[in-house]
Amino acid sequence: MRLGLYAFAVAAAFLGATIYIGLVEQPARLSLNSRAMIQEWRRSNRRGTLVLAGFAVLSAALALVQFRLSGDVRWIIGGTTILASWPYDYFAMTPVNVWLFAVQLGKPVSPVRRLMRDWGLLEWGHALIGFAACSAFAWALELPP
Repeated sequence: MRLGLYAFAVAAAFLGATIYIGLVEQPARLSLNSRAMIQEWRRSNRRGTLVLAGFAVLSAALALVQFRLSGDVRWIIGGTTILASWPYDYFAMTPVNVWLFAVQLGKPVSPVRRLMRDWGLLEWGHALIGFAACSAFAWALELPP
């Protein structure tokens, strides 16, 4: 059984989910009024965070097992890269999330649209992390030691 292939597949699912968020979900969200945009984001963000975190942990765990079986350090590189989504989420995304959760929607001048655009741009960082992890896994799969 090639667990590395499964690690790659889960990392690709992570990448696909982040691309979907950036290309489909975020533009649709930005087309809503401020109240609907925040309500949709609050529900979606919690679920999306759980899905992406789960993909990252599963991919890294499979990469670790593949490393133990093969001894190829590229699996550790890919697993560490996909796990980098956790500190990225905490240090880059969480401050914007806090502001978005704290926005009062009844005010005439609201920073919600600017914050939501910033959040969407930061979300592309997850796509870069997923791409880097997929690249490391593909490297290990394509060029065995």
